[in-house]
Amino acid sequence: MIPKQGVLLYGPPAAGKDTITAALTELSPRYAQFARLKVGTGKSAGYRMGTAEQLRKLKAAGGVVYANHRYGNTYVIDAPGLDAAFESGVPVVHLGQVEGIRALVGGYPAEWSVVQLWCPRDVTEQRSAGRGDRDTAARLAAWDATREDLDRHQGMVWDLTVDTTAVSPQDAAQLIDQLLAQRAGAATA
Repeated sequence: MIPKQGVLLYGPPAAGKDTITAALTELSPRYAQFARLKVGTGKSAGYRMGTAEQLRKLKAAGGVVYANHRYGNTYVIDAPGLDAAFESGVPVVHLGQVEGIRALVGGYPAEWSVVQLWCPRDVTEQRSAGRGDRDTAARLAAWDATREDLDRHQGMVWDLTVDTTAVSPQDAAQLIDQLLAQRAGAATA
């Protein structure tokens, strides 16, 4: 039996997580971006907006797999949300913290393919400005935090690393899809 498969995309802001997820969903409808629970304000597209009370109840029930705080908001990967996502296919989870990867891989049973997406800081700045972000300075601070995170976790092992300045989103999606196919084949062998 093939275990549940999920994809973790790790990288700094504007490294291509949204763009590659879109390419994955074009490649196959089984892929879908995991909508994290967001408690706070700002962009709501791609999130399940929640309240502090909902988060408190979720924590009390042991349903929080990982939570982080950035841009003045709380972003939550929750077990009930993951359960629902796996019922629909292959969730694609976006993360910018190695701690989050470890929490998810160790805290939610599935075959996780961990993919590092990378681009230089100046590319993050260009992409952020190009897409009209109003908080480019905060995104650059997050890029710096991601670089520091990587420096603290030198031993992190990636199933795949993609330089998004050198690989197209469609080619990156193909590589990820092939990785999952190989892992599924190994699980049935």
